[in-house]
Amino acid sequence: MPLNDPVIAEQTHAADFTIAQKWDRYTEDEHDIWNTLYAQQIEVLKGRAVEEFYNGLDALDLNMGGIPDLSVLNPKLKALTGWEVVMVPHLVPDEIFFEHLANRRFPAGRFIRGRDQMDYLEEPDVFHDIFGHVPLLSQPVFADYMQAYGQGGLRALKHDCLKNLARLYWYTVEFGLMKTPQGMRIYGAGIVSSRTESVFAIDSSSPNRLHFDLERVMHTDYRIDDFQQVYFAIESFEELFEATQQDFGPLYKKMSREKYIHPITDILESDRVYTQGSQAYAAAGGRLAKAK
Repeated sequence: MPLNDPVIAEQTHAADFTIAQKWDRYTEDEHDIWNTLYAQQIEVLKGRAVEEFYNGLDALDLNMGGIPDLSVLNPKLKALTGWEVVMVPHLVPDEIFFEHLANRRFPAGRFIRGRDQMDYLEEPDVFHDIFGHVPLLSQPVFADYMQAYGQGGLRALKHDCLKNLARLYWYTVEFGLMKTPQGMRIYGAGIVSSRTESVFAIDSSSPNRLHFDLERVMHTDYRIDDFQQVYFAIESFEELFEATQQDFGPLYKKMSREKYIHPITDILESDRVYTQGSQAYAAAGGRLAKAK
């Protein structure tokens, strides 16, 4: 979160870290950045994103001609699944984040990236959070999964298994793929909000693409600074929801004892492999390494 954001600087967050959106304070240029990003992603996602994502875009009318106004967006979202978006000034503490999700509130950053960060941004902005995450929150099964994740997160804090649960979020909510009859499709927000990773995740021969397995995912390392070297694919949101509808207590106890982490490039005998990647992109140094 840029410290020089004048709107954020003048606001004091509430105990739950929420702040007012102050939609009228966005500049014309900031709205234009949203419009540019929206048009760019709609084009690149053709044939790459899951149908449910487009259904959510249509249901919420996110192509409003600028950054969405939460006073307009939230009533639509709440009517569909009981969720709402709340603004926060920066990344919030884990317990606060899980508490929001458990109560069907999705925390979104207020700021929008600059024009020098159109293709890649490490910290989530309003475009990533609303364009990337919110459309699927209008879909009942995924909306239920997100609430269950928040409830599970509150419990994970008590079992010292937060890193395991973070990996589940990373490989589903942020970087998840779905194997559909039409081919591999994107649903993860970290991919759908990124022009370059939208292409890489589906088209590149470099990453491994494996079928989702709950414990496998929760023991697998990930990258935060570049494209992923492995993606996990579900066959439906029902599969994802059902996999997490269990008592995580025994699972957390097991993970507390078993601290192993699978390296990113590992393919196990038990894996259901869709694509065994070449890892050529990572071996060549990746995008960020080349940019330095």
